[in-house]
Amino acid sequence: MPVVCEILQYTLKKGTGQQFHFVMQNESIPLHEECGLTVLAYGNSLDNPDKYYLIRRFPDTRAMDETLEAFYADGRWRDGPREAIVSMIEQSHRVVLSESDLPFNF
Repeated sequence: MPVVCEILQYTLKKGTGQQFHFVMQNESIPLHEECGLTVLAYGNSLDNPDKYYLIRRFPDTRAMDETLEAFYADGRWRDGPREAIVSMIEQSHRVVLSESDLPFNF
């Protein structure tokens, strides 16, 4: 199975972009790393601070599903940054790509 990249794009509630990034940078991303997830990039969009992206890498789709299921069930997520993050999201979109779909390696 090929390496996969998951791209999440969030539309945040108006005026929450700076706070969302603070929570991501100081709570969520460190927790991702503690739980063994590979975060390639994250941040506010250059054209709109209330748009946000999170890009994660997984060995394959099965590992992605298993890892994300464990992460989102973890008490450190549920009792940690989850509520703050979810409360600021208006919409989210997800795209999963195979490494072979991209003209570069990630």
